[in-house]
Amino acid sequence: MPTASIKKIIPCNKKDLFNMILDIEKYPEFVPWCLSGKIHRKENKPDIIEMEADLTVGKQFLNQTYTSHVTYYKDQDKIIVNNIGGPLKHLQNIWKIRQINNQSEIHFEIDFEIKNIIYNMIMKKSFDQGLKKIADAFEQRAIKLYKK
Repeated sequence: MPTASIKKIIPCNKKDLFNMILDIEKYPEFVPWCLSGKIHRKENKPDIIEMEADLTVGKQFLNQTYTSHVTYYKDQDKIIVNNIGGPLKHLQNIWKIRQINNQSEIHFEIDFEIKNIIYNMIMKKSFDQGLKKIADAFEQRAIKLYKK
């Protein structure tokens, strides 16, 4: 299974970054290869926000939709995403954000495996480059929206 982690310092407030990450329906506007995002259920509780959402990723004729359970632990400054349906055999990603003065340190971890062996082999070859593009897209979006 491909696994990786990225750490970045972004000149934005952590609250704004969490809001941006949870705004899944906006992902097609800035996340490479994301064709659509749809939140099906969202519960905002005092200590957590829970969602179920679909992301369709790929390119025009070659795309897949997967469903995830997203949990934002407000007091831990952490979002955990787990696959619950679609072409992924396994997916877990974790976002941790820590405020440092007027900027935030983001630590993102991902671990996944695609059910289709051929797609999985293709993803393993381009995984690091793709992850960097996606991380850069989140950083650029945050700076565009929130940097003062």
